[in-house]
Amino acid sequence: MTTSAPTPSSPPEPLEAQEATDLLPAPPAGHAPVLSLRGIARTFEVPDADPLHILTDVNLDVYPGEHVAIVGRSGTGKSTLLNILGLIDQASAGSYLLDGVDTATLGESRRAHLRGRTFGFVFQTFNLIPGLTTTENVAAPLLYDRGLAFWGRTARAEELLEAVGLKDKIGGPINRLSGGEQQRVAIARALARKPRIILADEPTGALDVDTGASVMNLLEAQCAQTGAALIIITHDLAVASRARTQYRLEEGRLTPISVERRTHGSLQTLEEVPA
Repeated sequence: MTTSAPTPSSPPEPLEAQEATDLLPAPPAGHAPVLSLRGIARTFEVPDADPLHILTDVNLDVYPGEHVAIVGRSGTGKSTLLNILGLIDQASAGSYLLDGVDTATLGESRRAHLRGRTFGFVFQTFNLIPGLTTTENVAAPLLYDRGLAFWGRTARAEELLEAVGLKDKIGGPINRLSGGEQQRVAIARALARKPRIILADEPTGALDVDTGASVMNLLEAQCAQTGAALIIITHDLAVASRARTQYRLEEGRLTPISVERRTHGSLQTLEEVPA
């Protein structure tokens, strides 16, 4: 249950005095979260040094179709959290439920299967394969769908390239695309297997402001059309402010920005987060 906003005569309760789960935003009526984190910690052992505690107590619920932004400075553990969410890495402690399934009980092959079927990934540096065409890049994830023939994969890739505004680039080389066009190809690739969740790591970080806004418009529109949840990892408050639900990652913990607004003012007046 979300803590109610205090009246002027009742100052905000200190964040550290509140239960972590009480700080989570109120859930949409009638929906169960597609993923749920409770008490997630990630610690790395360092030879001849103290363990490195990157995440200490992360709590997060994400619902179908929800747009979530996680903002934080460089080195706060954003990429570590994204890797745990995407089943690339495992937490050292805590609970991660994906569609109600405890991911800690899954073997590597099952984790890989769920990762491919559940998530689409968008990266700051695009991560396209230079030797492949736009169509081949988008179709690459579909190679895991054994029942889908070559022509089916190609048709799906061309459909997605048209959907992201690159109909005239179908079958073209990657090295002739602008940064914004390459990110559109990356978005199309992320959507290829109809994922339930899109994980985007600084998707506008390598783009100018106008191109970045265009890419965000496209990501949001595609997720709204497909019903996929969108989780953005960013240091950019302008990008974060577009999300319905916003968190700040600091000192290994997530705090809903709605709580920060209550204690510090609006999102726009918070100190800018450097990359």
